[in-house]
Amino acid sequence: MLSIVVAAYNEEESLNNFHKELVASIKKFGWDCEIIFVDDGSTDGSLEILKEIEKRDKSVKIFSFRKNSGKAEALTLGFQKEKGDYVVTLDADLQDKPKEIFKLLEKIKEGNWDVVCGWRKERNDSIVKIISSKFFNFITSIFWGLKLHDYNCGLKLYSKEAAKSLNLYGGMHRFIPLLAHDQGFTVTEVAVEHDERRYGKSKYGFSKIWKDLPDIFTMLFLSKYSKKPFHFFGVAGEIFVLLGVIILGYLSYLHFQGIAIGQRPLLFFGMLLVISGFQLFFTGFLADLIINIYSKRQKDFNLKYSTE
Repeated sequence: MLSIVVAAYNEEESLNNFHKELVASIKKFGWDCEIIFVDDGSTDGSLEILKEIEKRDKSVKIFSFRKNSGKAEALTLGFQKEKGDYVVTLDADLQDKPKEIFKLLEKIKEGNWDVVCGWRKERNDSIVKIISSKFFNFITSIFWGLKLHDYNCGLKLYSKEAAKSLNLYGGMHRFIPLLAHDQGFTVTEVAVEHDERRYGKSKYGFSKIWKDLPDIFTMLFLSKYSKKPFHFFGVAGEIFVLLGVIILGYLSYLHFQGIAIGQRPLLFFGMLLVISGFQLFFTGFLADLIINIYSKRQKDFNLKYSTE
C-alpha cells in the first residue's frame, strides 16, 4: 500500500487539478493508495475544496490545523496518520508532477533504499530561488558530506520505518535526507521533471536564506553534538579562556613595566573572556552529565527482556 502525504497551504487554485493528475497517475501504478491532505491552516478556500474532493474520493483523508503551523509540522502529522508500506510526499502546486512518483518507486526497487529524493535537474523557478537553493545545498553538503543535488525537493519516497522515525519541527523539513541518513537509513536521489508554477504564489522568497542559516546551525548541533554537548561547549569554553589568559598575560606584562592598565577596555574584555569561557565549559559539563544520566535511564526503561 502507498500513502501519499500532501501538505497544503493556500492552494485553492491548484487543488482540483492536482487531485485529478494524482488520481490518474495512481491508476497507472496498480497500487492500493491512500491520499492524506494536511491543510496547514489555510486562509483561503482550500479546506472547503478538500472537503468536496473527500466526498468524491474515498481514498482521501483530510486533517486541518486551526492555524498555520509550518510544513514540518504538517508532514509530521501526515507521517503519524499514514498506514502505507511506502510514503510519498509532494506539494500541491503541481510544480512536482504526480506522474514522477513512478520514477521514485522504480528507484527504490533497484536497491535497498529507505529514502528516495527527487532531483529537480531542470528547475523552473525564479533565479532568486535557484541561487538560494544552490547555496543551501552547497553549505549542507560541506557540513555533512551527504552528496545530493537537491535536498529540499518536495517530491520524496520513504519506507514506512523511515517516515515514522521523522519528528519534524520549524525548518527541519529541509533536512529530511540528513535526518534519515543520521539515523542509519539509506538515502539516494533520482532526477524528476519540474514544472513552472502556474497556480498561486510561492510561499518562499529570498528571505528564506536567512531563515535557513539558523536551521543549519540547529541541525549541525543536533546531528553532531546532541549526545556529546561537552565536545562543543567545552572546546568553545577552552578557546575563550585561552584568549582571555593571553590578553591578561599581556596586560600583566605591561603592568610590571609600570604602565597603567586599570582603565583599558582590553582588561575588561580579557576578564569577560575568561569568565564566559568557564561558564561555557561547565555548561557543557553539566549538559553531558544530564544526557548520560537520561540515556542510562532510557536504556533501562526500553529493556524488553532480562533474566535478572
